[in-house]
This record gives sequence, C-alpha cells and structure tokens, in this order.
Amino acid sequence: MTDPWVALEPGADPAERTRALRRAHETFTRAGTVPRPVRPVVADSWRRSARAGVAPDRTADVELTDADLGAYRAGHPLSRTMPLIRELVGTFADDGGHLLAVCDAHGRLLWVEGCPATLRAADAMNFVPGSRWSESAVGTNAPGTAVAVDRPVQVFTAEHFARRVQPWTCAAAPVHDPRTGRILGAVDITGGDGLAHPHSLGFVQAVARAVESQLALLEPPPRGDGALELTALGGDEALLRAGGGRRLRLSRRHSEIMVLLARHPEGLGGEELACALYPQETVPPVTLRAELTRLRRVLGPDVLASRPYRLTPPVETDLDLVERRLEAGAIAAAAAAYPGPLLPSSQAPAVIRLRRRTADALRAALIARGDADLLADWAHAPWGEDDLDVWRALAAVRPTPAVRSRLGALERELGLPRQPFAARPRHATSVQRRSP
Repeated sequence: MTDPWVALEPGADPAERTRALRRAHETFTRAGTVPRPVRPVVADSWRRSARAGVAPDRTADVELTDADLGAYRAGHPLSRTMPLIRELVGTFADDGGHLLAVCDAHGRLLWVEGCPATLRAADAMNFVPGSRWSESAVGTNAPGTAVAVDRPVQVFTAEHFARRVQPWTCAAAPVHDPRTGRILGAVDITGGDGLAHPHSLGFVQAVARAVESQLALLEPPPRGDGALELTALGGDEALLRAGGGRRLRLSRRHSEIMVLLARHPEGLGGEELACALYPQETVPPVTLRAELTRLRRVLGPDVLASRPYRLTPPVETDLDLVERRLEAGAIAAAAAAYPGPLLPSSQAPAVIRLRRRTADALRAALIARGDADLLADWAHAPWGEDDLDVWRALAAVRPTPAVRSRLGALERELGLPRQPFAARPRHATSVQRRSP
C-alpha cells in the first residue's frame, strides 16, 4: 500500500506529477473541488488554507528582524539544540543544495541555513528567518503543515498552495517538548524534486526525535516533593507528571476530573463533581463512582481521596501558570505558556466555563497590549483564525495586505460592514476594542 504521507510513490514521473498537480491546483482555486492525484493530506490542507483566506499569490510576511529576531531565537527552547540539528542536517543540506529550516509552533521560521545559491533563491519568496509560514498565513507547506497536523509531512512542488512556492519540495517533522508533549516547532529540509523520496521524510523525523531526546537530557530533574504536574491546555488528553518522573497520558474523562479537582484542592462532593462533569442531569451516581475508581487505579494508591473527592498531593497546572502570568501583567509570557484552549473538545459544563474564561482573559490582554507579534500568533492559531476582534486589533498595528484581506473576508462572512482603521505605530501599547 502506498504511504499517503510520501509525496511520490515508487516509479512515478516527477514532471508528469507536477503537471497533474498544477492542473488540480487551478481546478481547486477556480471551482473549490480537489481532483486526483492530490493526496488527502494535501487536499485537507488546501481546504484549510482556503478557509483561512489565503490567496494563491500570497507571499510570506517577515514579522521579526534584527534584534527582535535575535532575542526571540535566543529564548526559544530549540535554540539549545541548534548545534545538534546543524551536525545532523548541515552536511546533507549543503551537499544536496538544500536548505535547513527550523520554525516555531506558530510556523514562524527561526533559522534558515544551507547552500548560498539556494538561500538567495529562497529570499525571493521570503523563506527567511522571521517570516511566518503557517498554513493560515501562506497555505500548504511542509513546516506549516507539519505543525498543523502534528506529524511528518512532505510537500511536493504544486502541492504547495502558494504558486510562488510551487517550484520547491520540502519535508518537515514536528518537535515536541518531552516534558509536556506540546509542539515546539518543526525541522524542515527544503530544496528540489529529489526530496520527494521516503528517505527525506524518515530523515527529518529521525532528526526531530534526536532533538526531543536532547531536550529530555537538558530538562531539569523531576520534583522530589511529591507534587503532581498537570498539562491540560491545547489538547483533549491531559498529561500528568507524578513522582519519580512518571508520566501518564489520561483519558478525556479522567483529564476533566483532574482539571476540576486541581481547581478545588478543598475537594468536591459527588453531586458537585457530577454537575461539573455531565451536561445531562440524569447521569446516575454509579457512573461517576466507576470513573473515579478507574482513575484511582491509574493514579496509584493515596493520590485520590474521597468524602469529598480530592487530590492529596499538591497539583501544579499549566492553566495556573497562564493565570499567574496574566495577573502579574506578563502578557507575552502568558501567551507563550498558552498552547491552545483547555481540553478543547470537552463538553463538561465546568470545563467549558473555565476554558472560556481563560481564553477571554488572555485575548483581552493581547488586544489591550496591541503587540503585533502576539496578536499575529493568536490570529494565525487554529483557535484565532475566526476571531474578529483580534484580527481588527492586528490590522490596526500591522495593516499588511494579507491581514487586511483576512479581516475583510471575516467581515463579509459575518455580514458586517467594513470598519475603517488607522495604522498605529509598531510599539503601540493599547488598542481600543470595537464592537462589531
């Protein structure tokens, strides 16, 4: 069976495949349908790109330069692994006339290195450090799509959504924080048609795993005070770190229970916990007791007490960290600690309230702060693609054609009149939030 994540099956003619993909791309941009031979991963990405308002003639925006770029790179976790990445990929890139690129979790390129002639050619499409290559910014491409779908991806020539990028082929793999499982960014190789080979996909995946292994060696030792650490932002299954470095991936229901008990160290009675968890009022008490029995077996002895239900060790959550930073006015640090909504698919009433309260507090702080880079990170994230207030705030401080185009598309979709805005200085400190 052909691997759907590999761009070309054995024996395929690259030139003929490129011609077929160009025809398919034109069909999609004209009629919105995706004909063969477009792979499902690419078809899905094209649809996401179109929903995000990306035009096929888009060019990436350069958002960070000079001192701003240097400071951001220096503080990024992947900066500590760049010597290893260069050792593993540098010679391969130089010998093949390719480029090594590393992006952050928002698809922003942090490092682009390699063959000088290829670097000059990449400059023409703004494939440079500091530019944003997320799907929602420039459409389908290996680093942006890899962080969007959280798995290694190849993108071959006209599979790219932006026409200017279609002469290129690339392969990228996401890199995760070994402590929390969050995506930190991606490692990418960009060059010619020769990269449309299973080996290039396996190679970038192996590099990403090596980077994660090094990060695990560099992280601080586990706490020895018996405290639990719960990571619940940005995914539906929370990660629990317990004593001795033990890591547990929790089920969705157990994730909800742990979040709620962590918020109530004093404990919750059975009825209180049931009301917080279940939208229906008719769930029998035995259902909750069965879930708690299963959770107690997962956690081990002496962690989950009853009457009322409570966690006996102290619990530190990533939600607590975001809230503390917001309370302290450290908006950039709060945004950096927020990889996405709390248990985003949860329908537990108390989790929904908590998820909305945290997201609303953070987005309101970002809008008030008016920092273009922070607003852009939120707007280009999956949870911010349709956030009208944030796009209006971003347009006020960074009125690029791409931002104005996306804002106009959102206003048209919502049937709202286009609101005028005045471009503000890059370092503006506040943005007046306007009602639709």
